[in-house]
Amino acid sequence: MVFLWPLSVAQRSDFLARSEVLLMGGGMNYVGDLNNQSVLTLPGPAGALGLRYRIDNRWSLRAQGGFGRVACEEDYIPIRNLSFRSDIWEFAALAEFNFAPFGTGPTERLWTAYLFGGLAVFHFNPLARYSLGNGEEAWAELQPLCTEGQGSADYPDRKQYALTQLSLPFGMGFKVRLGKSFSLSAEYGLRLTWTDYLDDVSTTYVGSDFLQANSSDGPLAASLADRSGEVDPGYVNATGIKRGDDSLNDWYTFLNISLGISLDTLLGWTRSKRCRN
Repeated sequence: MVFLWPLSVAQRSDFLARSEVLLMGGGMNYVGDLNNQSVLTLPGPAGALGLRYRIDNRWSLRAQGGFGRVACEEDYIPIRNLSFRSDIWEFAALAEFNFAPFGTGPTERLWTAYLFGGLAVFHFNPLARYSLGNGEEAWAELQPLCTEGQGSADYPDRKQYALTQLSLPFGMGFKVRLGKSFSLSAEYGLRLTWTDYLDDVSTTYVGSDFLQANSSDGPLAASLADRSGEVDPGYVNATGIKRGDDSLNDWYTFLNISLGISLDTLLGWTRSKRCRN
């Protein structure tokens, strides 16, 4: 492998022995304006691929890239009637601390709880489903529609939100060593973000007339910004009525189970396969 080339044979061997590839699968959840800040909503599917490097039996470093889907189809305020879904792509750099010395040595344990934290970059893109008529439906990207007047001169404090942002991941887990070649982990992690627009809901209604005149697609923006009329025909939220809660940013969470495979074992297996071929 190219990134191991500058290392000596002994250093490469030590690096491989201390490193493992992580295969992760589980669920991703959203915490925000449409679910009353609840962490108990139904999660969407999620997965990740990572690399963990063991510094010693207490500390490890981890890098991972993952994908998941968050959604909220049932607004806890029925008359508001808002919903969304968003795919989230994430790359995270993390540090882990084991509560007990973890490993296969005589003074180490084969299992331990651990804490982790770090920094992540994530990409999201909230979508809303709407009817095309005749029983057909479509999904619309909400960020370009500026449903709360983002980026307009009339609302200078509402900036157009970026779809790629930073988050702070942290959480805890439990890991078990399955011999020298494999490990099994289960963890729950939260992602603290600096955006209140994972769901495209944050502040107040700006009114249909404003969106008709200022959005990139006025009719669509107006229909998706205020959907109360779909459950109560004729109901319209006046400009300035609260649409979301901008005092709290949105979060997303990741619950996963991961299988760790020693990099030394993995590369040794691939080398033996090549030799047999």
